[in-house]
Amino acid sequence: MLTSMVDFKDFSSTLSLVTVFLFFTFFWTPAKALPVQPQVIGSLQPITSAPGDDVILPCHLEPQFNVEGLTVEWSKPDLKPDPSDRLSRVEYVHLYRDRREVTDMKLPSYVSRTSLFTDDLKHGNISLKISNVTLADTGRYRCFIPKLRSRVKQAIVELVVDPNYVKMGTTETELRLTDLQTPGPNKEMDLMGRPSRSHLIPIVLVCIVLILSGGACGYLLKHNFQGTKSLIKSAAVPNAG
Repeated sequence: MLTSMVDFKDFSSTLSLVTVFLFFTFFWTPAKALPVQPQVIGSLQPITSAPGDDVILPCHLEPQFNVEGLTVEWSKPDLKPDPSDRLSRVEYVHLYRDRREVTDMKLPSYVSRTSLFTDDLKHGNISLKISNVTLADTGRYRCFIPKLRSRVKQAIVELVVDPNYVKMGTTETELRLTDLQTPGPNKEMDLMGRPSRSHLIPIVLVCIVLILSGGACGYLLKHNFQGTKSLIKSAAVPNAG
């Protein structure tokens, strides 16, 4: 009986350690141990303007992160190089590198018309201002930080230049926080920018219950089997005599 009690205590201790390990794996590690990675956030809604307007294509890092020393690329992803020209390359709408704008790789139609808010780069603001927009500026724009240590290094912002667009009292499109891309209600994100593990909580709890139940049942079955085996041996001894 004493041996059985000792075995049961050892079994209980093992299950307790397994439970603690599962708890820290699923709950403590994502929230406490892993560092927060900034994400590039663009505009959820298209930016609409009239020809001749100055517009801002909103894009920033969340949480705030200093990108003054990083490369920031603004390009048009739908613009492809000429396949017949092997030396052709995709040029940029705006390229910020080594703490300055690089103009020799810029699309000619955007020369002297684009700028970043350089004073706000230290706060993670990489929004692009385009002056005197034309119908040809309509399209998708990509803001990209190639050396950012994050799983979300880029965002897409769409610009629509509409001749029938009614100006709202200013020639510069305002940045509205409600238009920024944020995870939807059905796509919860954790601090690493990955899908949240909150939906795994019921699964983990069920697994813990199954482990405890299975272990307890296994222990009881083993204990009963050993007891039955001992009784059979005890009953067989007189018959053998």
